[in-house]
Amino acid sequence: MDYGPAHWETLYREGRMPWDAGGVPAEFSDYLADHPGPGRALVPGCGSGYEAAALAEAGYDTLALDFSPAAVERAQNVTRGSGARIEIGDFFTVDEAVYGLIFERAFLCAMPPRLHDVWARHAARLLAPGGHLAGLFFLRDTHGEGPPFGIKAAALDALLMPDFERLEDRPSIAPLPVFGDGERWQLWQRI
Repeated sequence: MDYGPAHWETLYREGRMPWDAGGVPAEFSDYLADHPGPGRALVPGCGSGYEAAALAEAGYDTLALDFSPAAVERAQNVTRGSGARIEIGDFFTVDEAVYGLIFERAFLCAMPPRLHDVWARHAARLLAPGGHLAGLFFLRDTHGEGPPFGIKAAALDALLMPDFERLEDRPSIAPLPVFGDGERWQLWQRI
């Protein structure tokens, strides 16, 4: 099956968004309280844009991307007045200056596992040394039929540990039902 822009556009237009939490995860709110801007932040696959608005309001120069026009429209409404830039775009083509923070939730698990290594290398290229990859990751022992595509904890470590050091790892306080008990808050620092 093709999980390109048309697939996600259909889901947004039909309102089938089990990954939409309706707000900012508590773990990320706590992170922003401890790590306010300034800085540059990127939110790939931003969906409804809750985290993009929170980042901008915390003082970050924020770019949020989605390749679904319906998602971008939703995010523009959610972030209105926050200062976040919401654009139609593809994470894999971002080549702007280096970021200090990339937020992850329901983006990695939305892509086929064959793209995971490309995602990890691109995130490492975009983050400045000392920068953070922060968010909620969907971990499970099998990829399963997806999306969402889970990833084994050891496989995520193998993807990220060449370029990152994990600083935090704990179960999500309020995991999305679609992820069950497989969603974990993790904070990684670019080496």
